[in-house]
Amino acid sequence: MAASVFWYLREFARFEWVQKFLFAKTAPLMTPAHFRGFPEPTGKPCMHALYCMMVCPAPGAIEVIHREDGWVPRIQKGHCIRCGLCVEACPNGVLTSGRVLETVGEQMTSLVFSFRIAIDRDRCMGCGNCCTACPVNKIADAQMGSGGHSSNDDVIMRVQGGDVQVLHEEKCTGCKTCEQSCPNDAIRIARILEATQQPVPVPAELTEDGQ
Repeated sequence: MAASVFWYLREFARFEWVQKFLFAKTAPLMTPAHFRGFPEPTGKPCMHALYCMMVCPAPGAIEVIHREDGWVPRIQKGHCIRCGLCVEACPNGVLTSGRVLETVGEQMTSLVFSFRIAIDRDRCMGCGNCCTACPVNKIADAQMGSGGHSSNDDVIMRVQGGDVQVLHEEKCTGCKTCEQSCPNDAIRIARILEATQQPVPVPAELTEDGQ
């Protein structure tokens, strides 16, 4: 036992060991190439598409706010899980995180949104609030009055025969204004997200110069 203790003491007293112990150095920490930090702005203007908020899986992690210099996405780091989906979904490259934008450019991947309008016929009373509140309907038929009746076939939905009829579901932007305006919670907007591997044309209204 005494011999073992003496051996350990002798080893610890060696100059080489003492030097390594007192002046130990570790390799500098290097951020791996695949690391995704919190999304950061790229400097490109935000066009208020809101794709980032629609795709985010973490409630409260991102919101798009309006300031004097325009729309700006704001990241709540306490909620953000650094998945990078907001970076990938944005059609204008407003945010960046790690190699997400680089990978999207190399692999030509993109995320495409579509929406489904579901109406609960047992709850719907045909009041037309959803139709008159819809911002797309207001553009398609500025004359649509209370009750949601319209003779314009370009509207997303209208009241016909006492029921709300959906004509152009593909025009829905997912704003959910109709949901908020319904007094009976009879309408729901379901978001459909699809991944593609080809460039998706950016709508003119989401580009800076409209071209």
